[in-house]
Amino acid sequence: MTASRPDIGFIPTPVDATVAMLKLADLSPSDVVYDLGCGDGRLLIRAAADYGVRGVGIDVDAALLQQAQARAEQEGVGDRLTFQQENLFATDLRNATVVFIYLLPHLNLRLRPRLQAQLRPGSRIVTHMFDMGDWAPHRTLHLQPSEEDSVLYLWRIPDKKAPE
Repeated sequence: MTASRPDIGFIPTPVDATVAMLKLADLSPSDVVYDLGCGDGRLLIRAAADYGVRGVGIDVDAALLQQAQARAEQEGVGDRLTFQQENLFATDLRNATVVFIYLLPHLNLRLRPRLQAQLRPGSRIVTHMFDMGDWAPHRTLHLQPSEEDSVLYLWRIPDKKAPE
């Protein structure tokens, strides 16, 4: 893949926000978790280690992805996680049951139509710090006190309405 410039620099998710995001997602071992802009993979590694999920991390930074894979192997979860260097706006999300995002507001809004079109009913989306514009979350969680006074948002993809 040709290197592309990230839309946002790597900012690690604080430990307390990582723990809260995983809990908010209501994970189970049957989940397939995608982390868009996964950086060093810390969220996916914790999800696999603590909840037994399988996961896919997407990022454009090859060095961070190498770190993520190495850490996953060290933690004993490398067989359940895949880290891919690609543009998160072109990623096929149809296998995901949970998507984690820690991006800027305009990037969340750019992802929103893809998430709504590709995710199956019941799939969850959890974002750190930034919402999805006028798409009301199912739950908002303020972590205070926190390392960064984080705000977390949860959305669930609704069931398709039956034709009338």
